[in-house]
Amino acid sequence: MNNASPEPRIAVLIPCYNEAIAIARVIRDFQASLPQAHIHVFDNNSTDETAEVAERHGAMVTHVALRGKGNVVRRMFADVDADIYLMVDGDATYDATQAPRMVALLRERMLDMVVGCRVDDRHNQATYRPGHRLGNQLLTGSVLRIFGGQFTDMLSGYRVFSRRYVKSFPAVAQGFETETELTVHALELRMPYAEVPTAYQSRPVGSESKLSTFRDGWRILKTILQLFISERPLAFFATAAAVLATVSIMLAIPLALTYFHTGLVPRLPTAVLATGGMVSALLSLVCGAVLNTVTIGRQEMKHLVYLSIPPSHSASHA
Repeated sequence: MNNASPEPRIAVLIPCYNEAIAIARVIRDFQASLPQAHIHVFDNNSTDETAEVAERHGAMVTHVALRGKGNVVRRMFADVDADIYLMVDGDATYDATQAPRMVALLRERMLDMVVGCRVDDRHNQATYRPGHRLGNQLLTGSVLRIFGGQFTDMLSGYRVFSRRYVKSFPAVAQGFETETELTVHALELRMPYAEVPTAYQSRPVGSESKLSTFRDGWRILKTILQLFISERPLAFFATAAAVLATVSIMLAIPLALTYFHTGLVPRLPTAVLATGGMVSALLSLVCGAVLNTVTIGRQEMKHLVYLSIPPSHSASHA
């Protein structure tokens, strides 16, 4: 009886927008490093020849009309069926030679996500600019303080996923903030994950970055806040209640001292404001408690969906 497990189906997913200069190199590199994988290019309404170049180099091309990386990720995860998924940007900045190591790590440790943690290749000072690096550290640190975890590069676009991860991911984000959502999904369901250092290379000459430091940084920050409210409502509203209560107490103490000495309340609007602040603090705590119950229910449902999907690694450990 042959107990040899079948090789997993591997899909390389490449979201693209106007990457005609770089996409051929990306496809060739991943065909060389993962020859058994199927290469999928998801073209996000490019105005150049990205799709045509990808097709000529043997990739399966899907057109996504709704602009934004998050919208592309939603389509990729919904449309492609595989056991292991590797997602990488189409700008030729990630090291394809690390792909076999990342896939092997996912399988050997039975992980749900492996992140290619970017390391400057030091060949070009503009490759991983200090401003982008600092912004990444601040945003990653914010997520870790709220949700926990051990990530060092939350915004990397180079990741390997299990089927369980992909088919349980809700994909709500629209743009570059999708990486934040990918990270928080793993943390919230307490999925096993790891990071692999990988060289971050310069874009090919003539290729331009689509990332706007301040615009996309602000969108990522808003996403972190939204996830904080939706996934940690009790902590968020308890913090708001503490702030409201502190302000109310600071306003009320002088009024109380005056009242004890004179029997009068000289500043009625301030007294009303202090009372309203305390009421708002109590209401905030109630809202947090109610929403926390809703969040626990949502997390349980997501975990049940996750558990309903057979692990793609099970055959190799049978």
